[in-house]
Amino acid sequence: MSAMPFRKDVLSPPPAKDYSRSSSSSSVNKLLREKPMLHSKLYCDSIRNRVQSTITKLTDENGRIKSVSSHTELAETANGVRLMARSLSRAKIQLDARAIMIVTKARDNSLTFVTREIVKWLLTRDRNIVVYVDAHLKKSKRFDANDIHAMCPKAGHCLKYWDRKLASTNPELFDLVITLGGDGTVLYVSSLFQRIVPPVMSFSMGSLGFLTNFDFGDYKEKVSDVIEKGVIACLRMRFTCRLHDANGKLVKEQQVLNELVVDRGPSPFVTNLELYGDGSLLTVAQADGLIIATPTGSTAYSLSAGGSLVHPGVSAISVTPICPHTLSFRPILLPDGMFLKVKVPETSRSVAWASFDGRSRTKLDKGWYVTVYASQYPFPTISASKTEYIDSVSRNLNWNERKPQKSFTDYLSDDSKQKMDGHPASTDPDSQSFDIDFSDDDELRSESGSGSGSVSSSPSADDIDGLVMGVGSLNGTDRTTTVTSTTSVTSFD
Repeated sequence: MSAMPFRKDVLSPPPAKDYSRSSSSSSVNKLLREKPMLHSKLYCDSIRNRVQSTITKLTDENGRIKSVSSHTELAETANGVRLMARSLSRAKIQLDARAIMIVTKARDNSLTFVTREIVKWLLTRDRNIVVYVDAHLKKSKRFDANDIHAMCPKAGHCLKYWDRKLASTNPELFDLVITLGGDGTVLYVSSLFQRIVPPVMSFSMGSLGFLTNFDFGDYKEKVSDVIEKGVIACLRMRFTCRLHDANGKLVKEQQVLNELVVDRGPSPFVTNLELYGDGSLLTVAQADGLIIATPTGSTAYSLSAGGSLVHPGVSAISVTPICPHTLSFRPILLPDGMFLKVKVPETSRSVAWASFDGRSRTKLDKGWYVTVYASQYPFPTISASKTEYIDSVSRNLNWNERKPQKSFTDYLSDDSKQKMDGHPASTDPDSQSFDIDFSDDDELRSESGSGSGSVSSSPSADDIDGLVMGVGSLNGTDRTTTVTSTTSVTSFD
């Protein structure tokens, strides 16, 4: 399917909202429903129809976003993202990539040379592709931009540089993002694009790789397939997290891909955190902290704290306590349409600390709270295969893997092996019977044999029960008691 032209009315970010007047109440009536937003390259006919249908439900006759009046209406944003994700997972999108952004893992100079290699290869292709690299490489001697300009005449107008400001303000400038690093580099991309996110293709060059499912060894073939043959994208759920002070004033807003963590920080006391869902108090967590994780984040901090693995196609919010004081406080999955609030109560013994995808660590004083709900800006990653999630879990966690049963011949001495190999049964197919064998038929015949008048040499469980019931007094003089009509016990010593 061909890519849909960029439409400002559908894809442009909504105007900034003033949250400074919102009260400290967690009522969902204070929120506005938000339509799901995707990069223009991810729109095709089927996706456009799904988006238009969702937007119609979310807006009034004047095209304005309706106010929330119920939990069902609040769930429309999450549901819209969910339906689009399902449509995208089945549709192959032609990206027609004209501008590619390369994000390189920081603090590893060897990857500078890797970046240089990819840039040279992209610039020597027939198509005029504009390549954006980190602005820090502009004066890097290892990257040697002057040498690239000398080798590739197109570099003069096709090699450009990006910084955080350019990425955050012009996400539609990039048709494709290539990451070189590990999962941390992918999280960095999420922090760069706090609104619309271009499709992300991640190459595994880190120690763990739940999000980096492309092998760099054949990067030329994989990138060529993405550019020329199209992609299948996985829309990963993100959270919109808003931090408010005790008066309800907005302090910070952050889109997170993995998790929000509220913990006790350096305090020696466990935290008391009130967890609200759709305006109702769910529980008061007395623990080292709480992890509110997306399905993508279920393989990160949440998993280490005992949370469940959650497939990214499952729309759910994972709530995992960190070392809870009550052992019955187990991790729980909540629906993605639920509006959560984590609050530090006024009666708390200490403050708490919040971190967003492991970044922007912020202090929460008493009365402060963080709201969490499904973001209207999902994170699109390019799928490497249909089973990439199971493959990544098996690769990184050795999920459900065990050693195969070894042959017992490995334990034999040389003499025993020689004797076994020379035994007639080893070559005669008619002599392959087991020396020690049993079957269900043998057990059935054994049980039915007792009913035909034969008496087993070993008493059965029923015989023992009859024995206990038949024996009168242990200190009596009669030491012989008839148990059944056919069996008697003559000794009790």
